[in-house]
Amino acid sequence: MKKEFTPAMAEKNQFGKISRISLCAAAREGKTYLKDVSFTAPYKIMSPFEKPDGTIQIMPLCASAGIMRGDCQEFIYHVETGAKLEILSQSFEKIHRMEGGSASRKIQIQVESDAFLSYFPQPVIPFAGSAFTSDMHIHLTDDTSRLFLQEIISCGRTAHEERFAYRLFASRVQIFRAGVLIYRDNTRYEPDHMPMEGLGLFECFTHMANLFLSCPSGSGDLPSSAVSGLQEQIWSILESQDICQGGVTRLAKGDLAVRIFGKRAQVLQEMAEQIKSAYLDFCAAGFGH
Repeated sequence: MKKEFTPAMAEKNQFGKISRISLCAAAREGKTYLKDVSFTAPYKIMSPFEKPDGTIQIMPLCASAGIMRGDCQEFIYHVETGAKLEILSQSFEKIHRMEGGSASRKIQIQVESDAFLSYFPQPVIPFAGSAFTSDMHIHLTDDTSRLFLQEIISCGRTAHEERFAYRLFASRVQIFRAGVLIYRDNTRYEPDHMPMEGLGLFECFTHMANLFLSCPSGSGDLPSSAVSGLQEQIWSILESQDICQGGVTRLAKGDLAVRIFGKRAQVLQEMAEQIKSAYLDFCAAGFGH
């Protein structure tokens, strides 16, 4: 019989300290560069890739095979005024089996005025017996701070008959603009105590994508109709895939939240790419600031 996860099962990082990434992206003459970078084992940062519009893509590299019992991680990202940063990941993120204990991650993000961040990691695969918590705090300075955020969660390794066999997967995301909370998502799954494939949860699906697009309406030069147009584009993308189900919600401040359910991570990634492309066109047209 599997043991119920409790906070007391958490333990010290196997590296003996917090595994940390901290970086700051700044802009100069229309181009983005890394102003400051620091990291500890098992992480390092690959040299940035520059895109034609001045955006840089960075990819944290990890010497570990994945997230292990006792891992404690802290990521800090700062995007200064005028900078454009895209954060990718090197592969699907594996949360390995844990004989008791758990792993945790904290992410702090600051996006300044007229800055852009795309947080676009690969899907997460929680192995059987794993327990993982993630806590993300994102601070947008004002209406001109732009953000595209993605998280894709799988049920586990279906080929190994590990469908919803993990002990705990918890992901809390809080986004603030000018100090005011504008979005909160508190995902917490404990398959031993929840009918994961039942009504109100994953139902017949195995993968879920959560997206957030910052596009506050009713302020500055951003007309409400522009956000409505972007929302219609996203609906068209969602309806183009009959093997997935999803929806797009317009939040109180005009921002958009998207949730998609599917049976293959690659399909959700492709749909997220299309939605991101529509959002980038929206920003390039001058509506994102």
